[in-house]
Amino acid sequence: MLVLITYDVNTENAAGKARLRKVAKQCVNYGQRVQNSVFECVLDYAKCQEVKHILKKIIDEDKDSLRFYYLGNNYKTKIEHIGAKEGFSVEEPLII
Repeated sequence: MLVLITYDVNTENAAGKARLRKVAKQCVNYGQRVQNSVFECVLDYAKCQEVKHILKKIIDEDKDSLRFYYLGNNYKTKIEHIGAKEGFSVEEPLII
């Protein structure tokens, strides 16, 4: 299923900046960054629970937030892209 992971980390101090980097680094392991704090991830249930557990351990729930949008397996009809960045398939290999 496609899961959209978004986050907002308070970066008013050095600890917040470190949390932001850790959250982003973990999200890169599970999906493609589509905007600064937004990742599209194709995950099964176990992987979804895994990344959620990891991210919850990193953030400060009093200052930061995580949002998970579960778009399911038929997500292609639920996404519309407009603008500069070219779209890509999250299921295709990324060649750098």
